[in-house]
Amino acid sequence: MSKGAGALFQSSSQGFDGQGYAAVGGARALTLVKPSRFSLVDSPFGGAVDRIVGADLVVDLGARIGSREWFQGLFTCLALCTAAGMMAPTFKPVRFAAEAPLAPTQYEQARALAIAPLGLGGDTGHRMAGTSAVEPLTDTPERPRVELAATIGQGDGFARVLERAGVSRAEAGKVASLVSDAVPLNDLSAGTHMDMVLGRRAVKTDPRPLESLDFRARFDLKLAVQRVDGQLRLKRIPIAVDNTPLRIQGRVGSSLYQSARAAGVPGSAIESFIKAVSQKLAMRSIGSDARFDAIVEHARAETGEVKVGSLLFAGITQGGKKTQMLKWTTGGRDQWYEASGVGETRGVMRQPVLGRLTSSFGLRRHPILGFSRMHQGMDFGAPMGAPIVAATDGVVSFAGRHGGHGNYVRLSHSGGISTGYAHMSRIIARPGERVRQGQLIGYVGSTGMSTGPHLHYEVFRNGKAINPSSMKFTTVQQLAGRDLANFRAKLNKLLSVRIANGGGEKKVKKSAEVKAEKAKKG
Repeated sequence: MSKGAGALFQSSSQGFDGQGYAAVGGARALTLVKPSRFSLVDSPFGGAVDRIVGADLVVDLGARIGSREWFQGLFTCLALCTAAGMMAPTFKPVRFAAEAPLAPTQYEQARALAIAPLGLGGDTGHRMAGTSAVEPLTDTPERPRVELAATIGQGDGFARVLERAGVSRAEAGKVASLVSDAVPLNDLSAGTHMDMVLGRRAVKTDPRPLESLDFRARFDLKLAVQRVDGQLRLKRIPIAVDNTPLRIQGRVGSSLYQSARAAGVPGSAIESFIKAVSQKLAMRSIGSDARFDAIVEHARAETGEVKVGSLLFAGITQGGKKTQMLKWTTGGRDQWYEASGVGETRGVMRQPVLGRLTSSFGLRRHPILGFSRMHQGMDFGAPMGAPIVAATDGVVSFAGRHGGHGNYVRLSHSGGISTGYAHMSRIIARPGERVRQGQLIGYVGSTGMSTGPHLHYEVFRNGKAINPSSMKFTTVQQLAGRDLANFRAKLNKLLSVRIANGGGEKKVKKSAEVKAEKAKKG
């Protein structure tokens, strides 16, 4: 094998290694050949070409200033800048005429078809602008009447419900005026269902006229509004109601509540039953063999609806002792009385103002006088003008200016109890007026010897100050005269009511007796 650039090799692959040698492989030999450098020395332009190829056209003008290479780079930079300036365009831009603005119809069509935010006027539903090819559709016929149903919501107005259903405001006001002559509109309870029919209208833009309206105004009354000869007329439809109370008796067993509930007494009535009976009996003292007797308000309409009210009578029979409590209204307040006509109310004084306790009852240093003395009440910090209410029922014995108390109100209660309310900014109660528990009597202030707005509240028993926080009261009332006669008449009427579940109890008892006799015979 010979070496040289002109040697011929039969090879199937050829490549260069990492040192610049060519690897020539064949079937018989492998030779490494180092490529020769390209040179044009033998050509006529060899020297010039070598100088051009070896020239450095990118010269750092910040180094070797004044040298041959530096001037060569400066010349190159100036030549390039001159060439760039000579090649700058010298022609003027072609001007075209502006497009005419869109016509209103075209603009609306383009806006409808464009995708744009709603804030910029985007809309949907349009597909093309109107042309002469568009023909209006024939109007659909008007329905002669429309039947609707509406319900009065919580805090809703009667006329407003009609307006939402499509009745005009003027006509809704007329209907409300007609209904108010039969029942107060405020007495219409939430959930009242109304059926109405709206008639034909002359113009589609006008509200439909009301043809008829039916609803149940009370448990015993139905109202119907109908249009007769173009005028609205109100018709009252009474509903017969059986108001016979519901009387349920049973055995107490292991639990009074569970036994009464299983017998059919409503849950709310059982709670009232326990509260009434507990005034005279300790619940733990009621044995399992005792029997309960409950009479509840009950109304059944001829249409089939049933309405259960509150508890009227509560009784417990244990051995030979009977405890009977009847609900009786005295002075506008319901109270439980014994069968003898004696009523008893127990409770605590109500806090007269909504605020925080700042000073309690007892010896303290007076904030103005500077020495210690007895504080005959409780101070409640509250904002100026906060409402002050009566702690319990009573009669206003004094209302006016009262020395260091400033504006002062004093209430007299039963049992020698009285309460005082001092430093008011304004007095509402009047001397001799009878007030109820929770009734407004004045407003918080800072009159008299006071360092800021608050209420000084005090309680007296037989004229002597006592701690208001420990005050509990029991009032006893005895019916007499006509009230006692009416009370006994009502009690006798309730006790004559037929027992609702008596038949069932008798059947169960009879069945048990029959089984016992069969067992003995067997």
